[in-house]
Amino acid sequence: MNGTLALVGSGEYLPLMETVDRFLLSRVPGEPHVVCLPTAAGTEGLERIGYWSRLGVEHFTRLGVRAEAVEVINRATANDETFAAHIRNANFVYLSGGKPDYLFRTLAGTPVWSAIVSVLENGGVVAGCSAGAMIFGEHYPTLPTIWPWQRAFNFLPGAIILPHYEEIGERMGKFVRALLPRGATLLGIEGYTALVSSDSKFGVVGSGGVTVWNRKRKERFIESQAVGWL
Repeated sequence: MNGTLALVGSGEYLPLMETVDRFLLSRVPGEPHVVCLPTAAGTEGLERIGYWSRLGVEHFTRLGVRAEAVEVINRATANDETFAAHIRNANFVYLSGGKPDYLFRTLAGTPVWSAIVSVLENGGVVAGCSAGAMIFGEHYPTLPTIWPWQRAFNFLPGAIILPHYEEIGERMGKFVRALLPRGATLLGIEGYTALVSSDSKFGVVGSGGVTVWNRKRKERFIESQAVGWL
């Protein structure tokens, strides 16, 4: 992975995310060109799809960069080479929240997913919030239940990503941790916060923290701290 992967707990496109997104824009090679994908909300109707599309474009336009929404909302659009070409021409892709299982199944094995990966391979930025973050771990939970765990894209081997972590509470965190696949690490990402992977290093950007919980330890990291979980 030559680029920057950012996994956000919650709060995509809101003013409190401006500091995080300005940092991510600084990681873009050349003039930023952002593509916002409302794919995870594909089952929520045209109004919600339009809402996420507009919110993303307005947010990044306010930050002074070129932004567009590419409404990949089902397998047909994910297999459309025209949509994939729009993404390949960008250098910053943002996957907003919704349903992780729908998002994964919509993108897996498609030209659009290949285009997203190519942005990373070419040194660009890919950010995912909530459901958009969960699919980058090794597994993700089948919501609204936890069990069974489903295979994800495995950009972070051994990791299961749990967004909205500050909303879940310690008791629920312990419950989820007890059900993890053997050897897995829970990455609890709080709102308005990103776990950022770049140059084989991990760090935290934003106002909250990231909790790393495995058999060796449980530790919460905040901005400016390097993160490790092996």
